[in-house]
Amino acid sequence: MIGDFEVKDEDLAGRIGSLETRSQRLESPIFFPVVNPLKPEVSVEDLKKLGLKQFITNSYILYKNKLVNEDIHKELNFEGSVMTDSGAYQILQYGSVEITNREVVEYQLKIRPDIAVFLDLPTGNTESYEDAKITVEETIKRGKEALELISSSNDIVWVHPIQGGRFLDLLSYSAKFVDKTPYKFLALGSPTVVMQEYDYVTLIDMVFTVRSSISRGKPLHLFGGGLPQIIPFVVALGVDSFDSASYIIYARDNRYITRSRTYRLEEMDYFPCSCPVCSRYTPKELMEMDKKERTRLLAIHNLYKIIEEINETKLAIRENRLFEYLQEKSYAHPSVYSAFRRVLKYAEYLEKYDPRVKGEIRGMFLYDENSLHRPEMLRHKRFLESVTSKHSKAIIICGDNLSVPFINDPKVRSVLQRHYQDSDVYIAIPFYGLIPALISESYPLAQFELPSEVSEGVITETLNVIKKFLVSKKYDKVEFIECENSKLSHVMSI
Repeated sequence: MIGDFEVKDEDLAGRIGSLETRSQRLESPIFFPVVNPLKPEVSVEDLKKLGLKQFITNSYILYKNKLVNEDIHKELNFEGSVMTDSGAYQILQYGSVEITNREVVEYQLKIRPDIAVFLDLPTGNTESYEDAKITVEETIKRGKEALELISSSNDIVWVHPIQGGRFLDLLSYSAKFVDKTPYKFLALGSPTVVMQEYDYVTLIDMVFTVRSSISRGKPLHLFGGGLPQIIPFVVALGVDSFDSASYIIYARDNRYITRSRTYRLEEMDYFPCSCPVCSRYTPKELMEMDKKERTRLLAIHNLYKIIEEINETKLAIRENRLFEYLQEKSYAHPSVYSAFRRVLKYAEYLEKYDPRVKGEIRGMFLYDENSLHRPEMLRHKRFLESVTSKHSKAIIICGDNLSVPFINDPKVRSVLQRHYQDSDVYIAIPFYGLIPALISESYPLAQFELPSEVSEGVITETLNVIKKFLVSKKYDKVEFIECENSKLSHVMSI
C-alpha cells in the first residue's frame, strides 16, 4: 500500500527500510537532491545518468512560475519518485510566500508527486520561545487543514513537518501530537540554520527528541541534511531520508565536498577522488573553465560523495558495524567529534533498538573510552550485574595473553579442570571487565579485537567494573592468575 514503510535491517537505532510510493519502492536511508527548475545547472537528465531515481523540487516555485501544470512526472520526463516541498524554505528566507496552505495542497494534488508536503510554518533560528510555539501550533493547524483536502488522495505520501527548532520541549510536543495523526511520513523541520553553523550537537538533540517521540514504524525525513560528515550520525539515531541543495550551493561557491570535509577548489592541487569528474579533470582545469560548466561538474562530483556516504552507511548497517563507522567518521572535524560524543549521550536508546545478533557474526573493534558505550558493552555490564555467585571463592585470570576463545586456552582449561567444583572462574579483560570462563566462547565475548596499547581511561573503567562486581558478590576469597605482567595488574590490589 502507498506510504507503507517496512524495516529490512537494523543497527543501533538506524535501519535500512523500504517505502512504497506510486512510482517505485524506495530503499532508505535515501537522499533526495533538490532540483530548482529555474537554475538547472544539474538537470533531471544528469540525475538519471548518476543512477538517481528520486529528487525533490519546490512546488511553490513550480506554481508561481507556471512550470508544471499537470502530472509532474510527464512534464519533467522523470519516471522515478518525485518529492515536492511546499515553499516553507522561502518563508524561512524571505518571511512569507504569496500562496496559502490550501492552494499549495490543491496544486500538489493536481501535479501528483509521489511525496508531498503541506505549507508548514518553519521555526527557523528564532530565540523567542513564544514565536517558536506559534510555528508549532500553526503547523499543526495547517496539517489538520491539509487532511481535509487530501483524504480522498491515496496515491501521494503526505509528509507532516515537526517544528520547534532548538526548543526541545516544543519539538517533543509537536512530534507526539503529529504521531497520532494519519500522516505516515514525518519530517524534522528547520534544521538548516543549525547545520549552517555546524552546530551538530544541537542537531543531534533535535533528531533524538523527534525520533524518540514518534512511532518506530513511521519514517523520519531530515530537511536540509545533505552533508556527508553528519549523515551516518543522524541515521544511527533513526533518520530515514534527507534532502539538500548543498551539492549545488557549494559548487556555485567553488566548494568541493568530500566525505570528511569541504575544500576550496582554488586551494587544491589534487583531487582525492576517482569519480568521473575527478578522473578526467584537475583542479586547475576546472578553475579555468566557464563558471557554468565548472559549477555543473563540481555539483556532479558533490553528488557522488553524498551518494557514496549513503551507501557506505547502509553497508555499515548491513555488516553490523555502524558504531565503529561513527567512531571512524568522528575524527574528521571537532564539530563532528562533538556530534559523536552527543550521540553517545543516547547510548541506552541506541542499545534498545540495536539487534543482539544478526546474520554472520563479525568481530568487534574496540578502540578507546568511546567503545565502552557500544550496545554490546552496555549489555555485558548489565549481564555482570545479574550474575549469581555459585561458590564462595572466585578465580580471576587476566586475559591479555590468552588465546580467544578463552575457554580453549590451555591455562584456562587447566584452571577449570582443577577448580570447577569449588570456584567461580572469570577472565579479566579490558573493556569487558570480567567474562565468566564457562561462557567465554559466546558472542560477543570471544569476537573482538583490542589495540596493543589500551588507554588509561579504559583500564580505569575496567578496574572499576571488576571492583564493583567483586564487592557485590561478597566472595570470601579471590585468587588472581596470570596478572603480574597484565595490563590489568592493578586488579590484584582490589
